[in-house]
Amino acid sequence: MSEPSTENPIPRIRNICILAHVDHGKTTLADHLIASCGGGVVHPKMAGRLRYMDYLDEEQRRAITMKSSSVKLNYKDHLIHLIDSPGHIDFCSEVSTAARLSDGGLVLVDSVEGVHIQTHAVLRQAWVEKVTPCLVLNKIDRLITELKLTPMEAYNKLARIIHQVNCIVSAFKSEKYLSDVDSLLSKAEDQEGSEIELAQEDEEDTFQPQKGNVVFACALDGWGFGIEKFAEFYAKKLGASSAALMKGFWGPRYYNKKKKMIVGKKAMESVSNNPEPMFVEFILKPLWQAYHAILERNNDMIEKVVKFGGLSISERELQNKDSKVLLQSVMSQWLPLSDAVLSMVVKCLPDPCTAQPFRITRLVPQREFLPDAADPAILSEAERVRKCIEICDSSSTAPSVAFISKMFTVPVKALPPDPTGLSVVDSADTDECFLAFARVFCGTIRSGQRMFVLSALYDPLKSDQTMQRHVQEVELHQLYQMMGQGLIQVPSAHAGMIVAIRGLAQHVLKSATLSTTKDCFPFSSMAFQVSPMLRVAIEPSDPADMGALIKGLKLLNRADPFVEITVSSRGEHVLAAAGEVHLERCIKDLRERFARVSLEVSPPLVSFKETIEGEGVNIVEKTIPNGRCVVKVQVAKLPGPLTKVLEENADLLGEILEGKSGNRGNTLKSDDESVLALRKKIMDAVEAGSEFISGQLGDKEKVDKYRKTWLKYLQRIWSLGPRQVGPNMLIIPETKTSYADSNGVLVEGSCHVSQRLGLSNSDSETASQTSPLEAAEAALLREAETLKSSVVSGFQLATSAGPLCDEPMWGLAFIVEPYIFPDNSENAHLSDQHGIFTGQVMTAVKEACRAAVLQNNPRLVEAMYFCEVNTPTEYLGPMYSVIHRRRARVLKEEMQEGSPLFTVHAYLPAEASYGFSDELRGRTSGAASAILVLSHWEEIMYDPFFVPKTEEEKEEHGDGSSLSPNLARLLMNKVRRRKGLHVEEKVVQHATKQRTLARKV
Repeated sequence: MSEPSTENPIPRIRNICILAHVDHGKTTLADHLIASCGGGVVHPKMAGRLRYMDYLDEEQRRAITMKSSSVKLNYKDHLIHLIDSPGHIDFCSEVSTAARLSDGGLVLVDSVEGVHIQTHAVLRQAWVEKVTPCLVLNKIDRLITELKLTPMEAYNKLARIIHQVNCIVSAFKSEKYLSDVDSLLSKAEDQEGSEIELAQEDEEDTFQPQKGNVVFACALDGWGFGIEKFAEFYAKKLGASSAALMKGFWGPRYYNKKKKMIVGKKAMESVSNNPEPMFVEFILKPLWQAYHAILERNNDMIEKVVKFGGLSISERELQNKDSKVLLQSVMSQWLPLSDAVLSMVVKCLPDPCTAQPFRITRLVPQREFLPDAADPAILSEAERVRKCIEICDSSSTAPSVAFISKMFTVPVKALPPDPTGLSVVDSADTDECFLAFARVFCGTIRSGQRMFVLSALYDPLKSDQTMQRHVQEVELHQLYQMMGQGLIQVPSAHAGMIVAIRGLAQHVLKSATLSTTKDCFPFSSMAFQVSPMLRVAIEPSDPADMGALIKGLKLLNRADPFVEITVSSRGEHVLAAAGEVHLERCIKDLRERFARVSLEVSPPLVSFKETIEGEGVNIVEKTIPNGRCVVKVQVAKLPGPLTKVLEENADLLGEILEGKSGNRGNTLKSDDESVLALRKKIMDAVEAGSEFISGQLGDKEKVDKYRKTWLKYLQRIWSLGPRQVGPNMLIIPETKTSYADSNGVLVEGSCHVSQRLGLSNSDSETASQTSPLEAAEAALLREAETLKSSVVSGFQLATSAGPLCDEPMWGLAFIVEPYIFPDNSENAHLSDQHGIFTGQVMTAVKEACRAAVLQNNPRLVEAMYFCEVNTPTEYLGPMYSVIHRRRARVLKEEMQEGSPLFTVHAYLPAEASYGFSDELRGRTSGAASAILVLSHWEEIMYDPFFVPKTEEEKEEHGDGSSLSPNLARLLMNKVRRRKGLHVEEKVVQHATKQRTLARKV
């Protein structure tokens, strides 16, 4: 592994990962590949049962993969690094780390269950990371033994699955195609050739068995095939070319035995009433016959199968009473799984030299906007390093660059002994050692080499002191070749290799770029499919163990790429995880490995948001204590699609408002594609909101007024909140007159956000309305100018903690009019030394915004999970009882064709999701399984302050004295109680009744 040589050049390397929904057979497939090509670490008879890549005790106990791990395979002079990734949605971050280091992916789909929600997710991940996929349809044996389908029925089911997967990928392609076309049209450049090329690419399906990138397999029994194997076999028998048979073995192609020709369906209708495609006739039928013969112990047919495949089966296996043993022996010899899969990997998936030019735009994107003071020498060197990464240069003159996708821990006793005899302790915790999971993208790295660790925020073109904290010089202690749970120490690793690196525990938190030069652009951050939503507060059972807990949380934060550790405003240590299974594993790791103390874990800290119902009609006015400033606030509800666009593009908004646009003046360049795309999304969202209102009201005048109002608001956006990028807007008022015709002056904001997004072209309106002023009024205007930041800060505080239960606001626009008056008091000559006045203005704006929400029908908003439940028919009743008890809303229910399973899709509130999977398994005896994915935020329609007022309401709900709190009130009080806020509730119920006497029955 040391240097690239003629025996193992870079074009003979393949870096691949296995991607699939949970329980679709990833680890079982990996077992068979390791047993065949892993150098003897797994015996062939143990393959499929050992689950070699699941080396954690928790993984073996739960029978699911939780950590992505790598293994080296040698296949026909090719070196293949195989990364097994989890399928459970809670561990999707591990899929991201595996995809970043891979050039190709094996997408597994269960041929009985078909495409599931996580199949969509892993295909999206492969598309985002520009990983070339191949398809493996697993568990073909279940179509024969469980579903008892005929070969023709099985063919139709397999064709339908391949079509579904192709539809998912084509949706990603069309999304890219549309965005590309939009950018081409916006630039108004003559690039017709690009459009034609994109259109042609979109017309062709990604996965086609005749292209060789689809394998049909049964990983449990160790057999699989691509149609190329049968094409080669039948080419000799039928006297046809294997290339022609490859095209004919999939799709509506039929074999005319009389003419010895491959024909279409119309040509076969005159020959046969019920023609069978060639895939059924030549491939599936022999397969079905072999299965039935072996399982039914038809010795004559077994002999024919052995002769047909040219197999050598021992007499001992033929006499074995267990048909399954004979079946595995015959099928694995006839159609060896490792040959089918690995030959497809070698032929269809790219090597590093081919893949990195294609992936470079994702790995190290081209810098569009450069600092004005950029050093040309540094820029040229950074571009040279990027070019070396693109071509995967491994020469001695090339810089060495590697990317660390995650840090993982191994017990120190599991490390191989150092041949030099030196023991390096790189962590205070001597029982656990942190290793970096890395891939070399160019050059060669060696043990003992000194390199620079570059964080994602590092920019070599900026030479200021703030950049120094994003770069560190380190020494690589040891390099290891990973073999699942085993580690083999190696002296060096060249471009294209995947290795574990020791010595970076104190320098890398989760991911980073390694480079031998500081003049290197860091790799782009990895994209995660979901965000950590499940939060719990953790404290030690014994307060004296707090130090150990803090130390353990730091280790856990480094070891898990997806966990988030924060300290709340109340001083609690809050751990955020992706889901229940992820949370349980984190708590277990804390207790047993990292902190090793007894812990107390709180119930889940569920997040809510706050909004209003309907149009905000009430205007709120607040005056600060000294009377010098009056704040008028009106609140309006954003159109639903616009709120969604602002939420989904928070990162991009942050870059536009604070990052990229910092050096480009007040307005954006018209050729900025990301800004153009975002602006188009915002305008489309307003139109979509108008159409929704039109469907509700049907009044064209009101709809036109609604649209014009929001188009005006979009031109006057001062700020977004909370944290400058949230789904709430601060709007500048349209009027610029003095307050109540007195000598008050409006604190005029600037259309900062609108100008950055190109929604407002200039601020000429303000300038045009400025008239000659008296000296006193000019001084007042200068003072008003200093209060702008206070108004924005008050808005940010209000939107980050709403009035109901201090949760962030959601989907609201605040039209704020702050007026300032001259100071006529005795203290007018004193300056505002301690910021008392500005602080009072900030508080007034915050309180006015919160009061405006309270006076305009406030509502709670809760997070909703998209829930997919699979259950046998006999357990539908218990499954529905669990779903309805947790306030879920069923969207769709359908029976999977050709299987006894029902699939139910529903929306489940996050507040009611804790313990859902466990209860579902308990009530259905483990037969039902559920996958939860964060979907959207949904308004709770109950008014938390509802009191019956009309006669009809009193008749329905009573007079209010005995009215039990509604759902919104209960949830609001629950959050307020947890945060230590005031809760209005009766502490004593029925105080006049004596409750101490024994109850006589």
